[in-house]
Amino acid sequence: MLEIKNLSYTFSNQTTIDKFNLKVKEGEVIGLTGASGLGKTTLAKVIAGYLLADRGDIEPKQKKKEAHPIQLIWQHPEQAVHPKWRMKRVLNEAGSYSDELLEGLQIEKDWLNRYASQLSGGQLQRICIARCVIAKPQYIIADEITTMLDPISQAEIWRFLLRFAKKHGVGILAISHDAILLERLCQKIINIQPYVKQNE
Repeated sequence: MLEIKNLSYTFSNQTTIDKFNLKVKEGEVIGLTGASGLGKTTLAKVIAGYLLADRGDIEPKQKKKEAHPIQLIWQHPEQAVHPKWRMKRVLNEAGSYSDELLEGLQIEKDWLNRYASQLSGGQLQRICIARCVIAKPQYIIADEITTMLDPISQAEIWRFLLRFAKKHGVGILAISHDAILLERLCQKIINIQPYVKQNE
């Protein structure tokens, strides 16, 4: 189980995420929503280990020489990929993968010889999702991952992730402003607002 207990993090001089608690079971999809600027992306980075919490506990923890059990898929994939790496290297860094995975995400093999700047946002996001899956996560944080994509691509990507989560018992924390999307995807939706404190 992904369990976050009394997590606190100050992400600006004026704002703190305070005493945040969350549980996500294996195979469960939980939604996180709230207005822009409240710290949803910052919270995602803390949970996934990119930022260190001021206080609190997050389980499971990363083990030495292993991929983090909590993988973050970013809203802007171009910020998550080395601009001088071809896509094949991006995927190989995460581990081995099959043609079946590429087909499931509709990734064309010729994309693997390209750089990030040579792919569209939707194509690059599919690569980032593949990289996440290759790392064999126990939990996935999906931070507004389809906001900038067309409706068909949105549906395709979420169908893939939900099938993957169900098959492998992977829990998902879906972050979005889209209430309709979260209602369709999630067993439960949490608003970050009560956990945000304005500092004096």
